Amino acid sequence: MPTAIVTGSGGLVGSEAVRHFAAAGYYVIGIENDMRSHFFGGEASTRPTSERLVAEVDGFRWEDLDIRDGDGVSALFARHAGALDLIVHAAAQPSHDWAARDPRTDFTINAEGTLNLLEAARAHAPDATFIYTSTNKVYGDRPNFLPLEEQATRLELPADHRWHGGIDTEMPIDRTTHSLFGVSKASADLLVQEYGRYFQMPTVCLRAGCITGPQHAGTELHGFLAYLMKATVTETPYTIFGYAGKQVRDNIHARDLVSAFAAFHASPHSAAVYNLGGGRESNVSMLEAIELCQEIAGCELHYTLSDEARIGDHRWWISSLAEFKADYPAWAITCGIEEILREIYEHNVEQWTASRAR
Repeated sequence: MPTAIVTGSGGLVGSEAVRHFAAAGYYVIGIENDMRSHFFGGEASTRPTSERLVAEVDGFRWEDLDIRDGDGVSALFARHAGALDLIVHAAAQPSHDWAARDPRTDFTINAEGTLNLLEAARAHAPDATFIYTSTNKVYGDRPNFLPLEEQATRLELPADHRWHGGIDTEMPIDRTTHSLFGVSKASADLLVQEYGRYFQMPTVCLRAGCITGPQHAGTELHGFLAYLMKATVTETPYTIFGYAGKQVRDNIHARDLVSAFAAFHASPHSAAVYNLGGGRESNVSMLEAIELCQEIAGCELHYTLSDEARIGDHRWWISSLAEFKADYPAWAITCGIEEILREIYEHNVEQWTASRAR
């Protein structure tokens, strides 16, 4: 039986990957040490998800291991070297606000942790597909210098602009403000590419915008759609930072992202890099997302506008999916914004309503 290792297996993307590849016949080992509760508090803990995976998924084993533990990571890879066919690296410190509070921890998790995994793969399973969930933050605030036009509910690129259909990987990453999170993720991104080129390993960096889904434990600092719906249902005051709420994000359902993992793994190549988000098929501004949340939940969100934008935050981001679709034409986005928000609402409303009642 082929083996897959999934880091961050208790998180949104990791847990989706565990279920997908276990169903596809893999023995799946999840690396998860619940750092999310350290980042964002007990409500964001991944432990319940890890426990559910152990109980519900045949052929899954949970390893409580920190990816910063290079010796521990190498030993785990060595034990499964003969069958190890796939590494999905979804573990990360995911918030640029949090990174500014503790840059060393952010960097050691995102950059050094990735190096540990790459070294373990090179030593014990160099032919295993290595999939890295990167981020559009590797481009820093470069998208903020695009010639955006203000519309009633969103900022938008002119229809004749080369990136109107979505930003591709030709966007440069230099001479921009990345945020410290963007720096740590860019460092890891470049490492993954270089191991692919230098050691001829099958690696890919998938630079996502917002990843979301009903299992997302959204918090104020990370997980915008899930937290926005939660704030609406629980009547929690919400603050929009900058751009009058007209900033635009594309959002990709975790299920669609993991489907892209599977497509790449079926036909991998070395040092691949793609922008991969919701694209033109699944994007929304803050104001538009609020309107949808209120419509779906049937209640009003109490929000305020702050003039202060987060450092390195994007005014507008829509990924071009053209490069990935050219190489993997059978892959497609299956969930749009409204469908995603309805899924988030229906999956969580009972729990959130009970929490509000207490």
